[in-house]
Amino acid sequence: MAGPLDGVRVVDLTSMVSGPLATLTLADQGADVIKVENPGGGDFARHVATRRGGFSASFVNNNRNKRSVVLNLKDPAGLQAFRRLAADADVVIQNFRPGVAARIGVGEEDLRAINPSLIYVSICGFGFDGPYAQKPVFDPLIQSLTGLTTVQAGNDADRPRLVRTILPDKLTGIQAAQAITAALFARERTGVGQHITLSMLDTIIAFLWNSDMGGHTFVGDEPDEEKAQSFIDLIYETADGFISVAAMHDKHWRSLAKALDRPDFLTDERFKTPELRDINADERLNITQEALKSRTTKDLLALLESEDVPCAPVLTRRQMRDHPQVAANGIIIEIDHPQAGRLRQTRPPAQFSESGIEMRRGAPAYGADTAEVLAEAGFEAAEITNLVESGAAWQDDDGRNTR
Repeated sequence: MAGPLDGVRVVDLTSMVSGPLATLTLADQGADVIKVENPGGGDFARHVATRRGGFSASFVNNNRNKRSVVLNLKDPAGLQAFRRLAADADVVIQNFRPGVAARIGVGEEDLRAINPSLIYVSICGFGFDGPYAQKPVFDPLIQSLTGLTTVQAGNDADRPRLVRTILPDKLTGIQAAQAITAALFARERTGVGQHITLSMLDTIIAFLWNSDMGGHTFVGDEPDEEKAQSFIDLIYETADGFISVAAMHDKHWRSLAKALDRPDFLTDERFKTPELRDINADERLNITQEALKSRTTKDLLALLESEDVPCAPVLTRRQMRDHPQVAANGIIIEIDHPQAGRLRQTRPPAQFSESGIEMRRGAPAYGADTAEVLAEAGFEAAEITNLVESGAAWQDDDGRNTR
């Protein structure tokens, strides 16, 4: 079965993670994503560490189901070729620094003049205006500016901590993919294209507000300093490892007391209600830790599961791959890549009952599809040859060049 976005064409000027993750989502759902890369090496993610067969893990994990076209947008012929691709596109997406796309002739106004119903997407770091708009951006800077690092620390007075994954990049990619499909749906109803703008900064601030900005929600009641409810994570030490237990609701607290044979959990005035258990979180977590640390993880899981207490083992990344629930979900798949070999990746997390998800191709070699895509856009063979020979375009003839 074709994916739900079969027939949608996306011209992708993005690099690194946020934009490529957005277009990966669309490609996995059936869209034809044409990744337009610059001469001299293309997407920087091609060149980072953890490599095999000329490909980085980052690149293969964010760029499958796409085709690679190399065009020199600074060359008038290369720019014209790009515009011919954009003229037939449903979506064009870019994550240049604000102002760059318009300056080189691929901005929203330039392309809407030739494709009025286009969905044009601009992703940036800090915003499109303001004092930080032109600053270079990387994920730790967004974590720092949004306050995410102090949320991770738990207390404004404690040392800020980074979340040890590129959360702003990845969340922005997910947000962009959702916005694109919403705009495509709106266009189906109205026939009108639009310009989607989003920044990593806005994405993370909005993300935090759903659960971490309660103290700043009621105007006039803001705290002078944010303090954690507890300095203890919901990760408990066992006799031979670690376990997570989350007894939040009354019924789970009662079940935890029963499983651990601790009736005092229920009679202690500090823990009578959910509110009191929040107020006295440190004390609650300390007595829970004391009750857990003498038993093994295996025994605890069996005991807690028998009373329906929410719990899970704390796994390493290697252990996670082999967990029976992960296996049952089938989220981890293996595919063969012509240059990088056998790959372990994930299928898209969203599954559709009536639309298929097809792993049509692995991440493309640099410039592997230039001639094919230009021919589809109506270029004659001689025109393509002239573009390549002049340096306005580049084609990888043997499929092995990853630059």
